[in-house]
Amino acid sequence: MKKTTAPIPFAGSQLDQTRHVCAFFNNDEEEYRVLLPFIKDGFRCGHKAIHVVNPDQRQDHLRRLGAVGIDAAAAQQSGQMELRINTDVYLPDGRFDPDRMISVFEQLASSNSREYPLSRICCRMDWTVAGQSRVDDVIEFESRVNDVWRRHEDAVICTYHLGQFRGDEVIDIMRTHPMVIIGGILQQNPFFIPPDEFLSEFRQRRSRRSRSPEAA
Repeated sequence: MKKTTAPIPFAGSQLDQTRHVCAFFNNDEEEYRVLLPFIKDGFRCGHKAIHVVNPDQRQDHLRRLGAVGIDAAAAQQSGQMELRINTDVYLPDGRFDPDRMISVFEQLASSNSREYPLSRICCRMDWTVAGQSRVDDVIEFESRVNDVWRRHEDAVICTYHLGQFRGDEVIDIMRTHPMVIIGGILQQNPFFIPPDEFLSEFRQRRSRRSRSPEAA
């Protein structure tokens, strides 16, 4: 789908035709330093804000929004902002169902709203690290969900903290996003692989790993 809204300034560059971003950070301070100007600009532009945070992050998140002049309470009351807990969104019954999550994000897409031209969706992905199987499921999901976001205007930022993931996991996460933030700078991702190609390769690797004696 061709984007009809203006490019979005973000992290020293712009989001234009592709707006599904993996953002790698070392800590909360680095993450908010990059995200807060993007979030604040979204309110100024009249975009919807959907923030998916860790269970213990909610109050700190609201405090940081307030520190840059965002009235989060008013925004939530008006419907311009939704603040959700990531385990409630991704694991509503304690398990991760990729098909269900594809439907959830289809419903969140701004094309379903008459009030806002697009949504800026920020998702903290810490919940992923509970086990190897879940990380693999999420990597597959991150690739599949590109088929949703290429049809919509929304900017979707998936934030990962580097210390929580192995190097090979970081590489696969990167390969599922057309845009990437590393070192606080947004750039076109030269390692991105389209879903059809990536999923075939990744599923073969995953199958081999599950059959190997070391995986037992």
